[in-house]
Parts: sequence; C-alpha cells; structure tokens
Amino acid sequence: MKKYILTAITFFISLLTFAQGETAETSNNFMLSNHKVFVSVAVLTIILLIIFAFLFTIERRLKQLEERQKS
Repeated sequence: MKKYILTAITFFISLLTFAQGETAETSNNFMLSNHKVFVSVAVLTIILLIIFAFLFTIERRLKQLEERQKS
C-alpha cells in the first residue's frame, strides 16, 4: 500500500513541476544565474572534505584503540 501512495505522490509532484512551464525569459534568467552552480559545487566540496577528514581521524583512533587492546 505504501508503494502505491508513494507512487501517487511522486506522480502529482511531477505534474506540478511540468505545469509551471518554461518561458524564454525564465531560460534566460537561468543562463544568467549559472555562476551559482560553482558556488554550490565549492560548498559541497568543502563539506565532503570535512566529512572525509572526520572519517580519517576516526579510523586512526580506532586503529590506536585496537593496538592498545591487542597489547
């Protein structure tokens, strides 16, 4: 039952997005705002680097704890 409800919700959301339509003015504004893509890529890169650094430090600490436990 949940599958059918989820499918219906996604179907109606897709209808809403297609119903908005695109005019020439909208596409021109999108082309002018492309520089925002680079900002979002930079932010995502920074976030991913922080996550990887955090995971690396956790891995290093776990190795140290495992070595202590073996001794």
